[in-house]
Amino acid sequence: MSHSTSRMLMRVKAVYLYIREKGTVSTQEIAEEFGTTDRTIQRDLSILTHNGLVKSPVRGKWKTTTKPVKVSS
Repeated sequence: MSHSTSRMLMRVKAVYLYIREKGTVSTQEIAEEFGTTDRTIQRDLSILTHNGLVKSPVRGKWKTTTKPVKVSS
């Protein structure tokens, strides 16, 4: 796995954990927390949405789903 892919997967995991911890958060809040652009976070959220881990009940606001997740280090 390339370094950039590994870094992206670690960020996606961190984004998921951040949303799970905070409850409902905006795309902008996530981007600010991770020091990246809204577009990068939107790509990460697309991965999480595709896997059924997050949803956006209100446009631009995100929360985790009830899908069981085993988080490893």
